[in-house]
Amino acid sequence: MKSQNFRKSGKLFGALCGGLLSSLPAIPQALAQESTVKVNPSPSIFSEPPYNRSQAPGSPESGVTPPRPIPPAEGQVSPVPPRPIPPAEGQVSPVPPRPIPGDRTQQPSPPAVSNDQQPLVEPRQTPSATIALTNGMVNIRLVNNTAAKITFQVIGDTAPRSLEGKSDVTLQALKAPVTVTFERQDSGQLIVTPQASLEPGSLEVTFKEATNATQGRSAMRIERNGSVFLN
Repeated sequence: MKSQNFRKSGKLFGALCGGLLSSLPAIPQALAQESTVKVNPSPSIFSEPPYNRSQAPGSPESGVTPPRPIPPAEGQVSPVPPRPIPPAEGQVSPVPPRPIPGDRTQQPSPPAVSNDQQPLVEPRQTPSATIALTNGMVNIRLVNNTAAKITFQVIGDTAPRSLEGKSDVTLQALKAPVTVTFERQDSGQLIVTPQASLEPGSLEVTFKEATNATQGRSAMRIERNGSVFLN
C-alpha cells in the first residue's frame, strides 16, 4: 500500500518538474519582447504617422520635458510694451472728421465782376458831392470853362469825345455806377468841380485850368448811392 502511494507521489512530482522545465524557455522570450516594446528600434517613428501620441516627444507619458523659457539675467528687466499716454487734464483727444458720403468739397469760385462794377477811381473817405438818383439813373452836364479842348469818355457807354473850350454838353440817362474820364488835349491840368443841380438826378461838372499839378483830376465816378468821387 505504501509503495503505491510513493509511486503516485513520484509521478506527481515528476509532472510538476516537467511543467517547470517546459515553461523556463518562455520566460526569457517574454522578457525580451517587453524590452523590445519599451526600447524604440526606429528613432524616426515619431516623424512618420501614424504613431502613438502617448509616446510623442514632450508628452508626460514619454518622460521628455519640454524646454522652459530662460529667465532674464540678474540686473536685467524684462521688456514691457509701451502704454499709450492719456491726454492731459482739460485736453480732448482729437477725433478725425468723418467723411460724408457723396460730399465733394470744392473751393468756391470768386464771383464774376462786370466792367460796369469795377471802379476805375478809388473812392475817397469823403465824397466830393452827393446827388439823388432817379431810378438809379443820372444826367451829367459837362461845362468847359477853359480855352483848351477837352477829351472825355463814359467808360463802357461811349467812345472818346471832344468838348470845345467855353462850351458844354449833357450826358443823359447814365446808369450808376458810372465812370467818366477827361483830359486836356494840350496836356494841361484840370480842376474839376462836381455839384448837384436843381433838377433831380442831375449833376453839373465844371472844368477850370489848374496851375498846380497836385490840383489836377482826370476821372470821376458816381456810385449807386449818389456819392461822387474824383481822382
